[in-house]
Amino acid sequence: MRVLLSNLAIVTVLTTPAFALAAQTATGTVKEYSPAAMSLTLADGTMYRLPPGFNDPRLKAGDTVRISYDPGTKHLATGVTIIN
Repeated sequence: MRVLLSNLAIVTVLTTPAFALAAQTATGTVKEYSPAAMSLTLADGTMYRLPPGFNDPRLKAGDTVRISYDPGTKHLATGVTIIN
């Protein structure tokens, strides 16, 4: 029984950081998209940096988007999807 509880405690400690660093998502309306600055600002004022090489010629102000980002990187987007 002790071994089982010890193993369970070890697994819990090792997997907790992985859940804490999981990608998060945000949904909102694009206020400003700057391909030159590689940034996107939502209507609520939140600014996301876009990943190197990001290029979506369809993306424009007024679009509703879902942004995936890693919370540990100060809003560095890992993906942007137009949903309107």
